[in-house]
Amino acid sequence: MKIDLERLARLDTEYAGYIEGDKIDRMFEDFDIRFSAGHWCAGGFSDRFCATYAETPLDETPVGQIARVAAAGIHGVELNNMMFLDEHFCIVDKKISEVKQALDRHHLTPTNMNTNIWTLAKWKVGGITNPDPAKRRDALDYCLQVVDLAKATGCPSVQLWPGSDGWDYHFEVNYGQQLDWFIDGCIQIATKCREKGLMFGTEAKQKEPREGNMIINTTAKAALIAKTVNEALSSKVMGVVIDYGHEQMAGNQPADSLYLLKRMNVPIMNFHINSAKYNSNDEDRVTGTDDIWRLVEFCYAAVDTGYQGWFGEDQFTYRMDPIKAMALSKELFANAMKRALQIYAVRDKLAAAQASGDAANTIAVVKRYILGS
Repeated sequence: MKIDLERLARLDTEYAGYIEGDKIDRMFEDFDIRFSAGHWCAGGFSDRFCATYAETPLDETPVGQIARVAAAGIHGVELNNMMFLDEHFCIVDKKISEVKQALDRHHLTPTNMNTNIWTLAKWKVGGITNPDPAKRRDALDYCLQVVDLAKATGCPSVQLWPGSDGWDYHFEVNYGQQLDWFIDGCIQIATKCREKGLMFGTEAKQKEPREGNMIINTTAKAALIAKTVNEALSSKVMGVVIDYGHEQMAGNQPADSLYLLKRMNVPIMNFHINSAKYNSNDEDRVTGTDDIWRLVEFCYAAVDTGYQGWFGEDQFTYRMDPIKAMALSKELFANAMKRALQIYAVRDKLAAAQASGDAANTIAVVKRYILGS
């Protein structure tokens, strides 16, 4: 982000009041705030209760989803490796060409390549931590293929969300062995990412689809793994993806996690923004529709810790028009970020209030920025 006194002063003039429409894009460009959405945010949506929530069928091809992301006024898009594979899980060059042409046509930047391994029955009891050595090796080869795909599509990073890795019951797995397998796999993926000039990251989540725990259930554990991998490679190639809703599920303060990662010298590779509740399943609701204090504090921490990457929507708005829902998340996030920047402009006052040890003093500094017009 680009932040200086001149830009901060514009928050009370050019960007005064609630911002919407073209003002959001101007502010994002002015402060170099990079906003994206996962292609999956564009629908269609299904869950175990309803196979589809679209009464009128949507074009669910990658090209159709990319078009809807652009229609929401968003300029970056996260991709998924399954978009490019045939029934044998081999990369199809024609699909790469189609997606790249759609990105060019809609002036969208590819921001990250996600690795989908959790929807495949072959790895239902684990991907790179599968107890079957052959399946574990196959899963690793599959993940390594995603690195090639990210490079071919122009993505700067590869993400592994280990949805199938974890446990559902006590005594189901050897926790130490599973952690070793996961770290060893990450070292190999990170090595290939470094060779290709890409970043690699993993994302924490408390549970779901695993019901006991996913192997990386907290950002702190993800940070430990990334730090271990980076030390093994003598290179800061692995980072952590922070999902705002996943932080809520585990009861973490998202802002606190940002400072932890900075202290551990572990990169934040990407953000996923949405809304969820404590100890819930992964709701992935519209950003900014729950605790505004928490969201503004998170945005403030991103500014204060010097984050320079993308803020990416990761939402499943089952009963909403996906274009409207994506645009609404962008708008609510922009207004939360604006308030965070206003607080950053008076950070010396905030620091003095924090030094007093009196929470009433800190609330007095920030209250009007969060709840005022």
